[in-house]
Amino acid sequence: MSKFLPVDQQMDLLQKGAAEIIRISDLRERLEESRKTGRPLRVKAGFDPTAPDLHLGHTVLMRKLRHFQQLGHQVIFLVGDFTSLIGDPTGRNVTRRPLTREQIDENAETYKQQVFKILDEQATEVRYNSEWLGKLGYEGTIRVTSHFTVSQMLERDEFHKRFQAEQPISLHELLYPVMQGYDSVALECDVELGGTDQKFNLQCGRELQRHYGQKPQIILMTPILEGLDGVQKMSKSLGNAIGINEPPAEMYGKLMSISDELMWKYWVFLTDLRQSEVDALEAEVATGALHPMEAKKRLARTITAGFHGEAAAQSADENWAKMFQQKETAEDLEEVAIAYADVAGPELNQIRLPKLLVQLGLAASGAEANRKIAENAVKLDGELAGNALVPLPALPARIVVRLGKRARIAVVA
Repeated sequence: MSKFLPVDQQMDLLQKGAAEIIRISDLRERLEESRKTGRPLRVKAGFDPTAPDLHLGHTVLMRKLRHFQQLGHQVIFLVGDFTSLIGDPTGRNVTRRPLTREQIDENAETYKQQVFKILDEQATEVRYNSEWLGKLGYEGTIRVTSHFTVSQMLERDEFHKRFQAEQPISLHELLYPVMQGYDSVALECDVELGGTDQKFNLQCGRELQRHYGQKPQIILMTPILEGLDGVQKMSKSLGNAIGINEPPAEMYGKLMSISDELMWKYWVFLTDLRQSEVDALEAEVATGALHPMEAKKRLARTITAGFHGEAAAQSADENWAKMFQQKETAEDLEEVAIAYADVAGPELNQIRLPKLLVQLGLAASGAEANRKIAENAVKLDGELAGNALVPLPALPARIVVRLGKRARIAVVA
């Protein structure tokens, strides 16, 4: 009997959150072969230690590595200590300033401490690409680069734009995707993970493996995760990031501040639930069986527990609830009894928010109420209300409704 799960079950977890897989049929075939032979796939993701601190956006790839690891495959955490000397040109419109060897070594150690909050340290193969790239020498480098043309390099989006704008492209930058590709040859990878912005680099690995007589690796790409604002990618410089070393209460509070729409992306990319499980949870919210806030609290507890433990997550959950309740009750808000029939939506246990705002005297008309909802000016129990139809977990319901600085407590029965 194979030690690996059936391929369909593996794919349910591995395809979750994948933006693109090159190619899905190849991945399925490789998994089938793995089940028959008992040989785990060799799966790697490379990380250049260009900054010492990681945020949740960085962990999307690490979590996908964890999924392969949970399924019994050999995971390789590759530290790009050699390629960091070049500097990845991905997303850059100017030449990246190379780091010193001291900076790289210091950052690499910090990365390792953080990544094992997600991966199983005992089951993870940690490698540094200086092991083989540092030994290539001048002749070896020439032989590797001979498999690519300058025109191929200039097809890369960043280089093409800079070339058209007559901005400088340093010669060493052209080497980066080639060297990253050679990592896959040296490690004999079956699968390489990367963000969608890494597609060119990842395909270089497939190309080089063909030249060296290896099966071309499968590429699994994950999308770039939006930050707390739900618009721009998560970045500390943009102030919309959640650091994985942040205190539990701070991490939990930030997660509770995201929109309901963004919550589902975080369930997909930042937890170990299978896609089918996330879909079931979302269906519960859609039918009103589960309140969106409760789903978000589960998310915040799940992610916080992953980095700080169950006890710390539970404590953060309780403290947040106390702070939230104190904030809402401190104003001694007026309670208004609302008949469910006056605000009922098209489905059971569902209300029309514009009608509720009018009934509470927070909006003069349905048109004004709709406009305020579209402007993200309305909050229900402290959460932004982005939809005109709101599910209720049960009746009667007690809801703190806020529009701007005015608020009422609606008791719907």
